Amino acid sequence: MTSKQWKCTVCGYLHEGKHPPDPCPVCGSSMYQFILYAPLPEELERRLREAFAGESQAYVRNLAYARRAFDEGLEQVGRLFKAVAAAEKVHADEYLKYLEGVTGGTADNLQRAFESEIRVKQDIYPALVKEAFHLGREDVAWSFIRARDVEERHAKLYKDALDALVNERALDYHVCKVCGYVFDETPPEECPVCRSKRDKFERIG
Repeated sequence: MTSKQWKCTVCGYLHEGKHPPDPCPVCGSSMYQFILYAPLPEELERRLREAFAGESQAYVRNLAYARRAFDEGLEQVGRLFKAVAAAEKVHADEYLKYLEGVTGGTADNLQRAFESEIRVKQDIYPALVKEAFHLGREDVAWSFIRARDVEERHAKLYKDALDALVNERALDYHVCKVCGYVFDETPPEECPVCRSKRDKFERIG
């Protein structure tokens, strides 16, 4: 069997061999933190994207189930849903390693995140909004529009954060719990996207 190249998804160490090392000689991570350093076959990449989407949806769905259980006073069931949600997130995180490779430095990650937000805003949401209006569901269309506008805001925040990183400037963030708009200073009296009042903003820190 020919030698393969493996990359540690924690520290970036490259290893040559039939199998990944266990543990990583640089950071001590398990062999399961290594991925084969080679392009994915197209069909396998498609399957991984499907699996990532499914696990991500399960994560969010189980958190919603947990909140409902806690609201109904069913603490143990709520904790179970939270535990399963955490497990689904582990799976989603693992699949993302194959789809995007190892995360780069923070400056590179901010640039990648900026480009992703712009792509979603320009290439994905316009078609979704058009289709929702065409099917007579303006409520869904406006939901897509709010999300599109928030994605645009995220792109600006990533650019600002990159600038703040360079200039060693601290930023404080507040998130609208209705539409997801993020403000990087004291939140406004009213959300510029969904018009919710300031008390709907949550400080992230």
